[in-house]
Amino acid sequence: MERIKKGDTVELISGKNKGERGTVHSVQPGQSKHQPGEGDPNRDRIVVSGVNLIKKHQKRTGDVRTQVGIIEREAPIHSSKVALVCKNCDKPARVGFRVFEDGTKARFCKHCGELID
Repeated sequence: MERIKKGDTVELISGKNKGERGTVHSVQPGQSKHQPGEGDPNRDRIVVSGVNLIKKHQKRTGDVRTQVGIIEREAPIHSSKVALVCKNCDKPARVGFRVFEDGTKARFCKHCGELID
C-alpha cells in the first residue's frame, strides 16, 4: 500500500513551489533496471496539478493530430518533496498504517490519529 495515491491532496514541503497544494494526477513508482519486479524508492515520482510547471517545445509529428508549439504542463516531482494533507486537521502530515483484525490495511494521520481512507 502506498503512502500517497492518485486523487490525494498534497502540499510541497521543499523546492521553489514550497507551500503550494494540489491534487495528485498520477503516481509513477520506481522501477529497478537490474531486477524486474523490484521497486527503487529513489525513482518514485508524483505528478501534482498546478505544481512544477514546465514548457515543452512540441513540433509536428507526421499526420498525427498533436498539439504543436510551446506546451505548458506539469512535470513529475520526487515523492519525498510532498506531504499528504489530512482532511481533518488540514495540515501536511506524516502517514502511518493500521492493520485491522479482518486483515485490511488503512492509512492514518500521525498528527490527529484519524483514518485517511
